[in-house]
Amino acid sequence: MAKGGLGAGLDTLLSDNNFDVQVKKTLRTSEIEPNRYQPRKAFSDEAITALADSIREHGMLQPIVVRPIDTGGYQIVAGERRWRAARMLGLDEVPVNIRELSDLETMQIAIIENLQRENLNPVEEAAGYNELIEKFGMTQEKVAKMVGRSRSAIANAVRLLSLPDRVLKMLENGDISAGHARALLGFEDEEMLIATALRAADGGLTVRQVEKAAQKSAEHNEAPAEEKSNKKIDNYFKEMELSLNERLGRKVKVDYGKNKGALILEFYDKNDLAALAEKLAKED
Repeated sequence: MAKGGLGAGLDTLLSDNNFDVQVKKTLRTSEIEPNRYQPRKAFSDEAITALADSIREHGMLQPIVVRPIDTGGYQIVAGERRWRAARMLGLDEVPVNIRELSDLETMQIAIIENLQRENLNPVEEAAGYNELIEKFGMTQEKVAKMVGRSRSAIANAVRLLSLPDRVLKMLENGDISAGHARALLGFEDEEMLIATALRAADGGLTVRQVEKAAQKSAEHNEAPAEEKSNKKIDNYFKEMELSLNERLGRKVKVDYGKNKGALILEFYDKNDLAALAEKLAKED
């Protein structure tokens, strides 16, 4: 099991001091399966072929990191490109390091490996962060510390997932930049958003031009006074959620109605609940 935190570099995360390690050995490629928490969904055939050529000439210099799974086989933690290249070469066996890792540790390592090697497109990166938040209950602040980025960078990345699927596909394919995508978030009208994205993808609009178009669209669609007031209230509660998330180090949800509301604080076990109670008492 893990002995330390995961807020460090990939080499540190995978060092023998951090995890229980089984004897280094080789495994049959057929015994190994891809990581279901792999944030990268697209693998370049050209890049895998180049890696296969390198392995054919020099051998596999770095073992694939795997973990045992309930089915009796092994799941990749780090090194899926090497595994794919080995299969392309028809290799029966590959060198491995076997680690005992939880689902959370596996996903953290997969995300950090890809970020450090700049293998993720903005959509894959955002989806990876979002899964850590939604599936594993991590706060944006904890994710930020884990990958060495600011909380606002994580928040801005995750916001991209609210774009229409068609626009996300453009971003995934590199037809528009992350800067274009962030600017497109300023549109309220989906049809105008997609039309502007298509123009940007054709090279007709810079990021600054998209920002101006979004601003102009927002001014044109200004809501009535009551709607604006409700939006301000919504923003207030959203900001309060983010503030409490950071101060308490956990997911916080503010539910509110016309005459009453509720504050929901997550905890993960008895010890965590006790720590939360102590923290709230100190705030008093």
